[in-house]
Amino acid sequence: MLTESRAIVLQCLKLGEQKMIVDMLTEQEGRVSFVVRASRPGARPRGRMSKGQVAKQLLQPMTLLDISYERRPIARLQPIGEAHLCMPYTSIPFDARKLSIALFLAEFLCHATRSEQQNSSLFAYIVNSMQWLDGCQAAFSNFHLVFLMRLTRFVGFFPNTDDYAEGDCFDLRASNFCHTAPMHTDFLQPADAARINTLMRMNYDSMHLFRMSHDDRNRIVDVLLHYYRLHVPNFPELRSLPVLKELWAVE
Repeated sequence: MLTESRAIVLQCLKLGEQKMIVDMLTEQEGRVSFVVRASRPGARPRGRMSKGQVAKQLLQPMTLLDISYERRPIARLQPIGEAHLCMPYTSIPFDARKLSIALFLAEFLCHATRSEQQNSSLFAYIVNSMQWLDGCQAAFSNFHLVFLMRLTRFVGFFPNTDDYAEGDCFDLRASNFCHTAPMHTDFLQPADAARINTLMRMNYDSMHLFRMSHDDRNRIVDVLLHYYRLHVPNFPELRSLPVLKELWAVE
């Protein structure tokens, strides 16, 4: 059956000389892995390639594509039919800090959505977030933190803030604030718990009002990734994180 969908490129792995395995998050079916014939080096970039062939320029992390493919239920890798650019970015590829965020989010989503089925709300959240980042002119230092925090709404472990009070701890396993430390080690002391409570009040338009130091930002991203590791099986250390931290160190 022919399937047409928007899709977000997450990861590309070389398969032989001219083929690649491309992991995408699709709007219609969630995570799908495709086998793709990449265009020859030096070929003239085009928005649409021949059947089964995709220009390498279109396979950059977090690129949004319109794709079509014949769904083969028992196949691990789906052969792609056509792919063309859906939403070109105007600033992300040319801004080192925005690009570092995009690469980080692609690696993060590759693991965080590994078992994701069709989820139109999640897909729309990611697309809208990337559009916001692409159009933002300044004050996006906290973007990746807000993105990770708000994504928990769509994957099932958004923290409960109803009972928060100053001085509370945060139970990372139960995803809630607590007046006393739980009987395990996966919790945040009051100082870090307060950071999480502050982060949960942010959105993209208001996050510039919450000033954070470089050290605060690094601490929060480490906490958030630990939080995801507790709730997402086999979530690894991210190779792109040191690059992200280094670029923002000279902010």
